[in-house]
Formats: sequence, structure tokens, C-alpha cells
Amino acid sequence: MVKLAAKCILAGDPAVGKTALVQMFRSDGTHFQKNYTLTTGVDLVVKTVPVLDTNDSVELFIFDSAGKELFSEMLDKLWENPNVLCLVYDVTNEQSFISCTKWLEKVRSQTSGISLPGVLVGTKTDLAGRQTVDSAQAQVWALSQGLEFFETSVKEMDNYEAPFHCLAKQFYQLYREKVDIFHTLV
Repeated sequence: MVKLAAKCILAGDPAVGKTALVQMFRSDGTHFQKNYTLTTGVDLVVKTVPVLDTNDSVELFIFDSAGKELFSEMLDKLWENPNVLCLVYDVTNEQSFISCTKWLEKVRSQTSGISLPGVLVGTKTDLAGRQTVDSAQAQVWALSQGLEFFETSVKEMDNYEAPFHCLAKQFYQLYREKVDIFHTLV
């Protein structure tokens, strides 16, 4: 049994649901944050995620990052050497989707040219009547950036775990590839 540790950056504009998503995930669906609380800097959430179809797991160190520009300089140091990325936007806020390009560039600037596995997560799908970001468009963009795509409603407890399980699997696959390369050298 292998237990890996991965640094996960959770990024996106303010009020898109990053903290609600990660808190729901950490609490296994028992804690929905009803009131908005501005994240200042970074909150660290740690959770072990089993890798499906194995006896192995990945301990995700999730850096829930402030979305306000005011805190962006602080993020540079805290975001050094990430292993995976969870990029979040609000499906009812087109600007939050457009900003994903900026967030992705900012995180990738911390990776020294190394491929960074990740996911794009559209939140607040329970507000379908107010949705302004087309799911198909978001999925095409995600795939063009090498990201997996998910939509979720934390409020309705819909699909909130899937992005994190995907991240754990992506990180585990990178680990397995490196082990295989190492074995060919020995």
C-alpha cells in the first residue's frame, strides 16, 4: 500500500464556491457553508483520498486560495511547486470563467515547465436558470488546457467529490509512470 502526498492549488475568483467545495469534500458531505466568508491568503485543508481500483491513496494538501487580487502577491510563495490544480468558476458568472485563463497562467508559472495535472470545476449548478457559462464551451476550454472538466452543486451535494478523486488519480498515475521509468533504468 502506497500513500502519496500532493500539493493541490484551489484557485478561482472570489465567491465562486472554492471554500464551500473543499469544506464539503473534507467533511464527507456533512458541512455546507451557508454564509460567505472571504478567504484571506490561503486556508490549508488535508484529506486522504483512496485511489480507485488500488489499495493506495493520495493525501491531498489543498491550498484554498483567496480569489481577491489584494492577496495575489502572497500566493506566489504559497503556490510554489504544486502537484495538481483545481480551477473553479461559478456557472452563473461568466467573468469568473474568463478569469480561469489568468488563474491557470498564474499557477503554471509556479511549475518550472513541469506538466501540471488538473481539473476545471463549474460550481453552483443548482442555479441552472441563471447559468451564463455554457457547459460545452467550458469543457472544450478545459480539454484544450489539459484539464478534466466537472460541474457540481455543493448545495445539492452533487458531484462535489469527483474532482478531488480525479486529481488523486491523476497524481497517482504520474507516480506510477515515474516508478515504471525508474524500473527501466535499474
